[in-house]
Amino acid sequence: MDKLIGLLRLMRPANIVTAVSDILAGIAIAAYAGDNVISYPWQSIALLIISTIGLYGGGVVLNDVFDAELDKAERPERPIPTGLISKNAAALWGTVLLLGGIAAAAAVHTTGLFSSSALIAIAIAVCAVVYDKWMKHNSFLGPLNMGFCRGLNLLLGISMFPAVLPQYGYIAIVPVIYIAAITMISRGEVHGGKKNTLYGAVLLYAVVIAGILTIGFVNNYIWHAMAFVVLFSAMIFPPLQRAIRNPAGALMGKAVKAGVIALIVMNAAWAAAFGMIYFALVILLLLPVSLLLAKLFAVT
Repeated sequence: MDKLIGLLRLMRPANIVTAVSDILAGIAIAAYAGDNVISYPWQSIALLIISTIGLYGGGVVLNDVFDAELDKAERPERPIPTGLISKNAAALWGTVLLLGGIAAAAAVHTTGLFSSSALIAIAIAVCAVVYDKWMKHNSFLGPLNMGFCRGLNLLLGISMFPAVLPQYGYIAIVPVIYIAAITMISRGEVHGGKKNTLYGAVLLYAVVIAGILTIGFVNNYIWHAMAFVVLFSAMIFPPLQRAIRNPAGALMGKAVKAGVIALIVMNAAWAAAFGMIYFALVILLLLPVSLLLAKLFAVT
């Protein structure tokens, strides 16, 4: 049982819930554009959710595998440094999760591994491994790489209706910007950060909010989007403001945690900006689930 819990800890369950919200937001966007409001292929939705669980979980597990030596000094409480899970077992677990995520995506469409869903899943897996192994410590490419993972995850949801990808695929740039901002902040979790970096994150957060509201305005759902953006802002800015006043590691970590969990509200705002208010409310219901899991498992 302890080893099972250790494997779950490696996957960051609270974060995985935010990845599921990406998928639902992507599906909401695709449904709006494809006029598929009434009839949804529920099997495909389930497969995409399974896919993102595998892809996100595999990515963060391998992150701990590659960071095993560093974590002995900086995060000795994690499953690998404590010896609860061996490095080889974690590597196998992460690989199985990634392959399972790709397989689930391939099952969404009859074209299998050649489908848009499968190709996007493969791209996510590659980006995750590249980040874990090589790009993590690059101050520019690292945040950008991590952002691509999240942007592709939104596209994975949209890919349920592949014809919509050319029309709204550009929206993936917004989660790229948002995750890049969070990744910038996370650099200071252990040893503290720099105020200039945090001011940069504020600017990127503002760009994300402007993007959501712009889409809401264009689609004539500005007030729907605004309701969720207010909640989103209330989650991300107060902890970031405290970190700016005192960029100590603990406060930086809280700002990162708030940013990650707030992804759920951001995705609900996306659904609302497309008038998919029921989808937005369903996505928002994931927030208490993620908050509960965040009390039980590490987020950062």
